[in-house]
Amino acid sequence: MQQERIKLAITDIDGILRGKYVSAAKFDKIVNGGFGFCNVIFGWDCADVTYDNTQASGWHTGFKDGHATIDLNTLRQLPWENHTPMYLADFSDDDTLKHVCPRTLLKNTLTKAKKLGFEPMFANEYEWFNFSEDSNTLHEKQYLNPTPITQGMFGYSLTRMGNKSAYVADLYQKLTEAGIPIEGFHTETGPGVYEAAIEYSDILTAADRAVLFKQFTKEIAAMHGIMPSFMAKWNKDLPGCGGHIHQSLSDQKGKNLFTDESGRYCLSKLGEQYLAGIIHCLPYIMPMFAPNVNSYKRLVAGSWAATNISWGIENRTASIRVIPAEIGTRFEMRVPGADANPYLSMAACLAAGMYGINQQMELDILPVTSSAYEVHNLLPLPTNLYQATKQMQNSTLPIELFGQAFADHFIQTRLWEWRQYEQAVTNWETQRYFEII
Repeated sequence: MQQERIKLAITDIDGILRGKYVSAAKFDKIVNGGFGFCNVIFGWDCADVTYDNTQASGWHTGFKDGHATIDLNTLRQLPWENHTPMYLADFSDDDTLKHVCPRTLLKNTLTKAKKLGFEPMFANEYEWFNFSEDSNTLHEKQYLNPTPITQGMFGYSLTRMGNKSAYVADLYQKLTEAGIPIEGFHTETGPGVYEAAIEYSDILTAADRAVLFKQFTKEIAAMHGIMPSFMAKWNKDLPGCGGHIHQSLSDQKGKNLFTDESGRYCLSKLGEQYLAGIIHCLPYIMPMFAPNVNSYKRLVAGSWAATNISWGIENRTASIRVIPAEIGTRFEMRVPGADANPYLSMAACLAAGMYGINQQMELDILPVTSSAYEVHNLLPLPTNLYQATKQMQNSTLPIELFGQAFADHFIQTRLWEWRQYEQAVTNWETQRYFEII
């Protein structure tokens, strides 16, 4: 049946899909030449409040249209929308916006790796909480005390998945039909929390799948009266939501380049250099993994999240978990939360790893063999967004990795985010000071 409309989507700096429907006739006109899309998607924050400190987009530009390009390889048929076609787009052909577009940044980082003969293979895994809420009930509650779909700390619970079997089955089926293959799915510890591992692929496909996974999960969940949340830490007494990134490099024939059973730690020299690059760069690109004020509430000891710059073999307390395998050694970057923009967090991993290779860096930090929370001579991760952003701003490394225009724009958006937080009066403050002071 001829579709009357096509959905187009572009990812903003926060990893939010912004898009619209176009008619079939309109799509035929723009499919090859591209289309105009308002540059405001890089000129406002996640609450649609306009930045006052960015150059690529803002009131000073008049919010003109940028030139967006459709990637025909991203076609999905959405079964919950009568198989409406959907495509992703980016600003790779726009002279200004290509420098700040997250998907374009990842494409450019990938091009550099491919020129050296590398094929980056990546995958995201997500943890997220699910609530018996919708936007109206959450608004009425002022986002306080949302009701989880199940109660209790039930990690790896078949019972809890069985309690919501229709929702779980629908996620599996519809995500698969929409081109998001799920490799593993289970409950995590916490009320109403799930984890899904997306099947690995080339890095661009992996990032596309990741951003669509979050969007599609929200749409499918709504049909079941469920509100998912990928917020990094919604409750101080519960674990946070990780957005871990699995990664490796292959050659053009598909051979894994991190594996060497005769090497130190069973890693190839290239694998050591890649790992050393991530460790070296992490303090200066931290906001690309933890982009929000709330992100840093997750990074606390004993919470299944990293607190320092560390690595270990099969160690889930370290920032980077090395997973050795005879034919497929990979690294799991455990710093990012589920709130991270997949294009930026994956670009950050690849650029940092490639930096280590290009600089032939030595892996001079020993693996953590016990709890990384108890090792006190490791460099701690930044503890808030402002500290992390200032470290990024005061380093030349982000400019070297991603270019001046992106570094300036992204840093300013994170400083803006911190400024919005500083101005807010929180529930904690009113509970603590309202009556007693």
